[in-house]
Amino acid sequence: MGAANDLGVRLGFAGGTTLTSIEEVRADASWASQVGFDSYWVSYVVGVDPLVALPVVAGDAPNIELGTSVVPTVGRHPVSMAQLARSAQQACDGRFTLGIGPSHQVVVEGLYGERWDHPLERTREYLDVLVPLCAGEPSAATGNQITGHVTLDIPCEPVPVILAALGPNMLELAGSMTAGTHVGQCGPRTIAEHTAPAINAAAEAANRPAPRIIALVNLCVGDDPDGIRAAASTGAGAYAALPSYRAMLDREGIDDPTDLILAGSMSEIADGLASYVAAGATDLRLGIYAPDQEHARATRDALAEWVA
Repeated sequence: MGAANDLGVRLGFAGGTTLTSIEEVRADASWASQVGFDSYWVSYVVGVDPLVALPVVAGDAPNIELGTSVVPTVGRHPVSMAQLARSAQQACDGRFTLGIGPSHQVVVEGLYGERWDHPLERTREYLDVLVPLCAGEPSAATGNQITGHVTLDIPCEPVPVILAALGPNMLELAGSMTAGTHVGQCGPRTIAEHTAPAINAAAEAANRPAPRIIALVNLCVGDDPDGIRAAASTGAGAYAALPSYRAMLDREGIDDPTDLILAGSMSEIADGLASYVAAGATDLRLGIYAPDQEHARATRDALAEWVA
């Protein structure tokens, strides 16, 4: 890597939440691989399913990690999730990482029509089934909400599981049961004072390796940072309405999620990224949050030069 290598962490490219075709995923993943990113991540909202798309494009993005960020646990039993993940691992030649999360009450109840009952307990029981299966071991878990007694005969490398976690209890689960966490709407202060201490302590108490802290950072290259953030305010406002994200913004001491967007020159953005690393992030998942195609192209070009 170029100047980006000075940060000393793994850099990933965030494919976004609205990729509508396999070809979009292929183009993004191929670009990320060619430029020199360490990983490429696809989110799961209303676009293509990353558990399908990433294995399809794996051959076009050699030598980099391919992961989901994140797939909601609602709607898929952990046995089915493990089957998909291990199948994806086969197709990705051992480079696949499964990022999952419990999602949000408004999504679970409003989009899926499922009950939001005891999400912490449900996530723990989900992991009790999923994690051993992803590691190639049998599952023998009986829970109040989720049960799984099965062995999967899908030979592949173990699938790392990353749990999206914001609150202290979910961070304890992530540190004690998985390989790390994805965090969004979290600034450097929150990571340093809340995320990193909680998940690192949980991993240490469970005698697990140091966890990954994969921080999503949205950015845009341009000479009008205030204008860039103002243009993003409509879409970003939805995040502030979600209680778990609102709590993280409050921890950071900011009201508007757009304040987390790094905007300006690539040099100024790099300084902002360094603050996430200093806070304890082990990986940065970089997303382009641009008001128009001109800014998007400029940001992509600047990233390519910075990473290469």
